[in-house]
Amino acid sequence: MGAQTRGEYGKLGQNSVRRRVLTWSAATLAALLLGTACAGWLYYRHLNANIQQADLNLGDDKAPAPTPNTAGQTPLNLLLIGSDARDTKENQKLGGARETFGGTPLADVQMLVHLSADRTNLSVVSMPRDTLVRIPKCTDPGSGKVHPASEGRVMTNQSLGHGGPGCTVATWEKLTGIHIDHFMMVDFSGVVSMADAIGGVPVCVDADIYSHTSSGHGSGLKLKKGTTSVKGEQALQWLRTRYGFEDGSDLARAKAQHMYLNSMVRELRAKATLRNPGKLRTLAERATGSLTVDPGLDTVKKLYDLADELRRVKPERITMTTMPNRYVGARVEPTEEARQLFRLVREDIALDGRGGKKQRPAGESVPASSADGEIGVQVRNGSGTGTLSAAPGRAEAVAALLVGRGFTQAVADPSAPTAQPTTVVRYPSADLEGDAQRVAKALGLPPRSVQRSTDVSGVTLVVGADWRQDTAYRAPRADDRTPKSAEALNGADDAACMQVDPAFTW
Repeated sequence: MGAQTRGEYGKLGQNSVRRRVLTWSAATLAALLLGTACAGWLYYRHLNANIQQADLNLGDDKAPAPTPNTAGQTPLNLLLIGSDARDTKENQKLGGARETFGGTPLADVQMLVHLSADRTNLSVVSMPRDTLVRIPKCTDPGSGKVHPASEGRVMTNQSLGHGGPGCTVATWEKLTGIHIDHFMMVDFSGVVSMADAIGGVPVCVDADIYSHTSSGHGSGLKLKKGTTSVKGEQALQWLRTRYGFEDGSDLARAKAQHMYLNSMVRELRAKATLRNPGKLRTLAERATGSLTVDPGLDTVKKLYDLADELRRVKPERITMTTMPNRYVGARVEPTEEARQLFRLVREDIALDGRGGKKQRPAGESVPASSADGEIGVQVRNGSGTGTLSAAPGRAEAVAALLVGRGFTQAVADPSAPTAQPTTVVRYPSADLEGDAQRVAKALGLPPRSVQRSTDVSGVTLVVGADWRQDTAYRAPRADDRTPKSAEALNGADDAACMQVDPAFTW
């Protein structure tokens, strides 16, 4: 009996021990899981804290958001800015020019990335840093400091010194009429760190190159003829090289940057080098520490979601271009073909020539319009350009024209003129679409000029730079081809190779 009791107690004791062990193990596992989750959350917060923020647009006149396509989709426009800031010892070492340490940074790289509304294609437009533009008035919402508009035309890279990247965005919108959703700005050290974490990007030169002059200028890039995988500081040298590529201009540098970016996309897709957790962590740490973004991209999740959308585009549907331009002394200015390129982007027309903007399906009804005399129309003067001031009196002249054609409630907007490349009729809601189309038809405007926009409260006609004079609107012939002067480079072109200036071979 006693033995049996002791045995029973022994079993009970063993069961108790097992329960305690299991309970302890479960508690330990729970603690480990909780600790890991907390560590992951803390690290996520740490990465978020790394990211610097700045306001998206500091200008007074913002380009309207694009009209959704028939599927309700809208394109996404991201401005990439490369800053030459020498605000840290590392940036100063990489960028050289000791005398500019701590000086006002310049936006030496500016690329507009356009992701189509249906997410099938991606277009990139580079603006040379030497482009002459009118920088608009930019106001810092935090301090209230006002940076006056530039007196005449100045180099576009100076826009960064007028309050930050939000003024660079404002400058782009003023020049192109393209609504920009986000920006990302990176400095020298960020380029080096991220290029190093990626593990190397193949680039090609058609001869040995050494970017160095007797006076000490040049990026220092030294490569042998053919293809070389560059990373880290050498990747930065490639992206900064002017002396040694083609004519030594900023235009040649933009072409080299396009080749690098295309090659990087192909490399990431082909080898998936960032599946390694260690590389991912390194890239996340370095990337977030070197980025300045707008509030819409202020977390790792938002950046990941954006990257996920961009990576879905196949290389053969990526098109890199440079803004068509002509020389003005040692600088450049946009040409008429630049306007054409900007229009293609605004209208979400693929630069690779495959497909176009989705139009309204045949048979889809359009809301009925009011009688012409009952339609309120506000007319704005948007006939200015990046190089010309607005034509005086255009809003009044066109408002009078509308009144004469039966739109008796048309009035001129007395506010300051803006810059709108093409004449458009905007409306805020579906019930006013028919009214907007009536106005466009009465003036002979093409259907694509009618755009839905939340930036207006009623039917609004903006007289653009394509109608600076006369009473009859002459619609420019639609040419949806990418201008040859944009030097389009397809993302799948792995045979592209930079031409080396013979004076920089070794």
